[in-house]
Amino acid sequence: MIDEIAIREVLARYVRAADHRNGAAMAELFVDGATVEIHYDKGGADQLLGVLEGREAIAHAVGAMMLPHPPRGWSHHTTHDAIVSIAGDFAELDAQFVVFSVLGAQQPADGWPETAVGAQGAVTPIESGYYRPTLRKIDGAWRIQTHRIYLDLPMAFPRQAA
Repeated sequence: MIDEIAIREVLARYVRAADHRNGAAMAELFVDGATVEIHYDKGGADQLLGVLEGREAIAHAVGAMMLPHPPRGWSHHTTHDAIVSIAGDFAELDAQFVVFSVLGAQQPADGWPETAVGAQGAVTPIESGYYRPTLRKIDGAWRIQTHRIYLDLPMAFPRQAA
């Protein structure tokens, strides 16, 4: 049970690193030579959208492929219904995810209206799918070896400058 908790914590740290756009923290969750595969689950017809190879590429992608948060904005990755399978020093995880965009409203210069109560802004779901990493235990710590992301929505990636 302790290994299962540690594996789930790797996923929790993964989503926090993504939300904070922290490439260094993200890279620490992966083994050397790790890969990330991004798939679009097109109604059961899997389409591979891209592959990141190595910790450095994974760390870079957190800043280069993920847009910075706007003023008063944030993102929250949530994971649900994780299924963990462990065989010795190897494990598989299968978890659903939803990413929410959070944008706080701009407070008017003269303050909130008298009728305003509670949180001001919007929380909008923007992404969903499944995270399916394989992990390896090295020196007592679980790290991601291959991370497969299956998106429910198609994805556009920024173009590289020529």
